[in-house]
Amino acid sequence: MVETAAPGEEGPYNLRSDGEPGIDGYLGDFRRGPAVFTLYEIVPPSSEYPRGPVEYLLDVDDGAGPRLCCRFTDDPEDPIVWRGAWNGDQWCDWIMEQTRGLIADPDCSGH
Repeated sequence: MVETAAPGEEGPYNLRSDGEPGIDGYLGDFRRGPAVFTLYEIVPPSSEYPRGPVEYLLDVDDGAGPRLCCRFTDDPEDPIVWRGAWNGDQWCDWIMEQTRGLIADPDCSGH
């Protein structure tokens, strides 16, 4: 069994799929069936000029630890980059509706 912390909480086992702490950039999470999706905002460094778009990382955890579901930016011209089997999955439209809701109204309270 993989030890994990709840999304958005600090802890040595709460890591994003990119290895960064799961509290960094946490916007909220949502569930569908056994899958928990967690959304993170990755803001470009303030020293970056010109400043690039804000990037979003969406992880999915179905009990085996967080894995990358997709990445996208706040630039509407940029494509959504789906990971593996998620590319073209029937849940994609629903997933993006949920992520847009979290971006508009983040759940930084942790639930």
